[in-house]
Amino acid sequence: MGLIVQKYGGTSVANLERIQNVANRVVRTHQQGNDVVVIVSAMAGVTDGLINLARKVNETPDKRELDALLATGEQTTAALLAMMLRSMGFQALSLMGFQVEVRTDFCYGNARIQDIRVDRVRSLLADRAIVVVAGFQGCDPDGNITTLGRGGSDTSAVAIAAALKADCCEIYTDVTGVFTADPSVVPKARKIDKISYEEMLEMASIGAKVLQIRSVEFAMKYNVPVHVRSSFSEEEGTMVVNEDNGMERVVVSAVTMNKNDARITLRKVPDMPGIAAKIFSPVAEAGISVDMIIQNTRASGKTDLTFTVPKADFKAALAIEKKVAEDIAAEDVFGDENIAKVSVTGVGMRSHPGVAARMFNTLAREGINIMMISTSEIRISCLIEQKYAELAVQALHTEFGLDAA
Repeated sequence: MGLIVQKYGGTSVANLERIQNVANRVVRTHQQGNDVVVIVSAMAGVTDGLINLARKVNETPDKRELDALLATGEQTTAALLAMMLRSMGFQALSLMGFQVEVRTDFCYGNARIQDIRVDRVRSLLADRAIVVVAGFQGCDPDGNITTLGRGGSDTSAVAIAAALKADCCEIYTDVTGVFTADPSVVPKARKIDKISYEEMLEMASIGAKVLQIRSVEFAMKYNVPVHVRSSFSEEEGTMVVNEDNGMERVVVSAVTMNKNDARITLRKVPDMPGIAAKIFSPVAEAGISVDMIIQNTRASGKTDLTFTVPKADFKAALAIEKKVAEDIAAEDVFGDENIAKVSVTGVGMRSHPGVAARMFNTLAREGINIMMISTSEIRISCLIEQKYAELAVQALHTEFGLDAA
């Protein structure tokens, strides 16, 4: 018996039948003697529908008003689930983000949580009520509704679990856990029983869609055990926890790919102090994230500089860099959207040399050229042509012994 926070994503609450399924699961957890707080997303497709509706009014809707509109998706789900629980004879109450006092900054559309005051939630739990919270939202210091960005309900759930010092945060989705690779790409991919916060954080940062990256950051910072599992089965999922000795025996835990990046290259850039700042500052000011960066110095005193950005920001970033190229007298600027980033991740890489060489040799055997490389202590990523992405993942999955028997 303990305090359990459960989060249900859009596919888990897509219609009334699925909301009833969620209600049944919540009740079972409650009847086991646990206190239960439920975080819900909007029903599948609702958020996109609201965005499209807003754009019919204005192609670039006011961000404050858009947040007020989008928050109604989660509010609807929370109210429906609470109604369903009450109809089953259980005390339940729905709360919006501001009622839980999820306090954020002023960044509409991608607000960051600054504080959560869970006194009201604790009071309701003391009366054995089931508390249903609308995820993805909070309020700024002026009381305006804010949203936390795509996947923000994951962040809501882990942050509230941390504030409540919950025993576990269960993230329910349409998959049964975290896999060694995307099962639709690698049929022999295996479910991982336990993975470290650090590994999950790396995987989330390079395109794995199981957990939102900020939710993993919260879990890691506040040591919240996270259980990723399916709302459509009783099967145990994947526990995301602190690294332990058992994990160190695995050299590579997973192989992932991301097709959502594009690369931009500036040719023959003057090689002098301050040039990199002139290239990247305007991109940062536009709110565009830069990932991989590589620089090749020429004997002529010029340099070529290549970097990657999210594909959704490619056109805006390319336009910015064309202007920058004129200002710094670079010879040319060009980009490529037909790329993919393939990565291997594992805490065991710390103590096992040669992982990079095995990865590069495997790609070479398949005739796959590497355009860019980036590394961390437990991850190696290679940028390749997009048409080879699936082949690369399959080959690396086999090379590192991850195929199911």
